[in-house]
Amino acid sequence: MASTSMRLVTFDRYGPPEVLSVTTGPVPRPRPGEVLVRVRAVSVNGGELAVRAGRLRPFSGRQFPKRVGVDLVGEVVEPGTSRFAAGDLVWGLIGRRMGSAADYVAVRADRIDHLPAGLDVVEAAALPVGTTAITALRDLAALAPGERLLVRGATGGVGYVAVQLGKAMGAHVTGLASAANLDLVKELGADEAIDYRAPGQLGLFDVVLDTVGTGLPAFHRLLTPRGRMVTIAFDLDRPIRSVGYIAANAIRRTRWVRGFSGNPTAALFAELGRWVTAGAIQPRVDRVFPMAEAAAAHRALEQGGVRGKIVIEMS
Repeated sequence: MASTSMRLVTFDRYGPPEVLSVTTGPVPRPRPGEVLVRVRAVSVNGGELAVRAGRLRPFSGRQFPKRVGVDLVGEVVEPGTSRFAAGDLVWGLIGRRMGSAADYVAVRADRIDHLPAGLDVVEAAALPVGTTAITALRDLAALAPGERLLVRGATGGVGYVAVQLGKAMGAHVTGLASAANLDLVKELGADEAIDYRAPGQLGLFDVVLDTVGTGLPAFHRLLTPRGRMVTIAFDLDRPIRSVGYIAANAIRRTRWVRGFSGNPTAALFAELGRWVTAGAIQPRVDRVFPMAEAAAAHRALEQGGVRGKIVIEMS
């Protein structure tokens, strides 16, 4: 690797997408246990938008500049003593931090796995958050064949994978999405596709997966006596009330509500890869933006109505 500098997406103040810019910095040097990866593509995630807009300041702090990007698809440049070799295509997350929207990242070897054979790198960037769906449905909710699953935000980044995974696990899947996206919900395999603005009587569900964060009590009431609700979001306009509601209902033995923030390791990416290789989960890319248009990528996700994932290509 000849170059010692690289491009990266940063912001020096909180604000709208336009605060993002492409700057330059040194190529990171991997520490013991880390691998240097040349990033080919990343996706845009809702949490990044909230941090960039300053809606999570108690957690994100006041030090700038800050970076964006949590997942990655790329090529190993310096494998160190890991199980990888130079040139291997990999996917993964960089942990509980941001900064993957860059030409290079140093990432722990146990946070990445080999990319499934034949998977395009840009399409693959739409899939790492699928590990969140696996954790939610398999590990937390223990979704069983024949159960009724409701997915809120069924065409969003996590939701579109959850619909496919729920069907593959044998559940009866109902997806809530905008009217314009109901065709995609059906394409993904949902048994029922319903406009979230006019849901009518939805009935009861064994499992509810919430990717939206608002109106949690109303969806909690849709659980069967042994139902389980998993949420990966909370109401940013009412954070204390929202998080308090989740915490209060997490301790219930039945009809509980539990939240979590994904932090997957290589084993979970290997599991995702098996589902992808089997054809049970397929990537859905809404739009692809070049690195120079990172602000436009953030704006596209903020506008809502996405059909899969917004991807930023580094090249």
